[in-house]
Amino acid sequence: MRLKKIIPILILLTLLLIANAMIDAGSPETGQIQGTLTDVKSGDPIIGASILVVGTSMGATSDFDGKYLIKRLKPGSYTLRISHLEYKTGEVQLVVVTSDSSTTISLQLTKKNSELDKTISVIGSINKLGMTEVGNQVILGREQIETAPVTTVDELLAAVSEVVANNKGEVYIRGGRNGSKKLPHPSEFSMQKRNTTMNCMVPPPMPAHGGNAIVNGEAYDAMFFENYGVNPFVDTEDDHLSTFAIDVDDASYVMARSYLNRGSLPPNDAIRTEEFVNHFDYNYAPPRNRPFNIHFEGAPSQFGTNSQLLKIGIKGKEIAKEHRKDANLVFVVDISGSMGSGNRLGLVKKALRMLVDELNQNDRVGIIVYGSYAEVRLQLTSIRNKQSIIRAIEALNTAGATIAEAGIMLGYKMAQQNFDKRKINRIILCSDGVANVGQTGADQILKQIKSYADQGITLSTIGFGMGNYNDIMMEKLGNKGNGSYAYVDDINEAHRIFVENLTGNLQVIARDVKIQVDFNPQVVRSYRLLGYENRDVADNKFRDDKEDGGEIGAGHEVTALYEIKYVKDAKSDYVGTVYVRYKDDSGEEVSEINRGIQKSMFHREFERASYEFRLATVAAEYAEVLRKSYWAKDSEPQKLLSVAAELLGEHHTDELIELISMIAKTNRFEENLAQR
Repeated sequence: MRLKKIIPILILLTLLLIANAMIDAGSPETGQIQGTLTDVKSGDPIIGASILVVGTSMGATSDFDGKYLIKRLKPGSYTLRISHLEYKTGEVQLVVVTSDSSTTISLQLTKKNSELDKTISVIGSINKLGMTEVGNQVILGREQIETAPVTTVDELLAAVSEVVANNKGEVYIRGGRNGSKKLPHPSEFSMQKRNTTMNCMVPPPMPAHGGNAIVNGEAYDAMFFENYGVNPFVDTEDDHLSTFAIDVDDASYVMARSYLNRGSLPPNDAIRTEEFVNHFDYNYAPPRNRPFNIHFEGAPSQFGTNSQLLKIGIKGKEIAKEHRKDANLVFVVDISGSMGSGNRLGLVKKALRMLVDELNQNDRVGIIVYGSYAEVRLQLTSIRNKQSIIRAIEALNTAGATIAEAGIMLGYKMAQQNFDKRKINRIILCSDGVANVGQTGADQILKQIKSYADQGITLSTIGFGMGNYNDIMMEKLGNKGNGSYAYVDDINEAHRIFVENLTGNLQVIARDVKIQVDFNPQVVRSYRLLGYENRDVADNKFRDDKEDGGEIGAGHEVTALYEIKYVKDAKSDYVGTVYVRYKDDSGEEVSEINRGIQKSMFHREFERASYEFRLATVAAEYAEVLRKSYWAKDSEPQKLLSVAAELLGEHHTDELIELISMIAKTNRFEENLAQR
């Protein structure tokens, strides 16, 4: 027994050490190098560049924002080699790393055989590295550059004493030439904690609302979320029915991950508990001869007080890729100016190419774009003519304002003109959700698309971007458009949505799915649904088939968690009944299934519950902590980490490691906030 208790503790200690290393620049003995790579001419992020620490096995690859991070470097002086197929290879020498610090090296790179405009402004800053400082910046002035007899970036860099290019076209940034300031030896640096920064990039854009600072001290400018409140405990004497529409989305979880990976806590309003729970796979057994299986599991609540936790799982029937219905897909792509920020459109294009590669031979694709106006870029085209589709995707560029309403309506027009009830008829909207021309709110646009949804033309929304992003618009359109809402923060997430889960995301097996739980007041004194606040359905609307519900795709899982408090000394074993009501994929035939819940289905101890049950518990409680739920006010992240550590001892999965990392980062952020 002692060994069983000691092992989870050892695992937790190991995880905490790993988590601290992931959050900090490193342990007190290590530091890190980070930065951003952009194109010297366009300012676009450079994706997929290799950044190697010469003489070591350490390195990184730049992401879709051009960012990179190299961790756990011992103090000392290093040389970075930056290489990319399209850009000239360069080296940055004498990059000094000190313990418990972050050194930032951000650079603009030049494409091979690419020339620059004669007038160029380069702004950079570096601490004690031999370049003239203005405040905390080094400015290579416009006058200085305009008079320089240079036409390429190599010539420009060569004119700066710390930069030379060899006869192979490789650029070296260094010190030590005659008449120039030499870079100090690493021993001359103070070993105190500090950040050292070197930038060669244009300044960030002004905030959307004007001024020179982001409104309300938020981490990112113009992020739009809606507060739906937090479900309370409900006494069964007052209402023994709990009714809601299902939701398979997980955009909130991915959004929170993106915030944390970028070094910020997500706003409370960005957190939807059900989307954290539904991000994970709980391995429910699929049905054979019906659309759904209903699964139950319960145990004492690990985080609630004197309560039980009930997990209700719905699993949809699975359909093999080759048996999926043929699809008419209309891509509606936002190409407004805001989609150029952070290379959002570049990620959209890569994601759509992934999707096209996964389509079947009888599928067809059309493309609508909108900026200041909406237009057809590609009429519905067979996937057999894939190259035409790819060329149309590759030709997309950003410009103009954002008339989202016109783009969406034009997409529906194309879908309606080509409607085929035997096929999947789906619009896929790729956008940051920010509309500033025409109807700019989701509610106004929703009124126009309801009739299309009723006909069987579904709308999925895929969000891109951090800063100037409208979660409210994208989430509502996805829900009410009888499709789904996803958020893409990197290429791996795009692969998960457009490749791994494509069949489920395209083929709907049930529409307007609603769940009603009828609790037995003789056994259950009160209950609380975790999440689904914005999916609430009036109890008397459960069997009103005009009432909107959620959609489930092939193989999809939906999980709901209830905290329940028992009546003291209750004699009955009957806890309640779960009802699921839905329409078939045509939207014409309505069915209802149900299953009873017994006390005997509950484990006596939380530790005896399944791995999946405990994983769902951690995911839900973490979301409750992030959104500052009253019911999680006494929850301790350390306890979350402890439970997660035990799970890692059973199943070593990437998703669990990622969740642990997020919890650890949140814990450190909370400590920092408390110290302010």
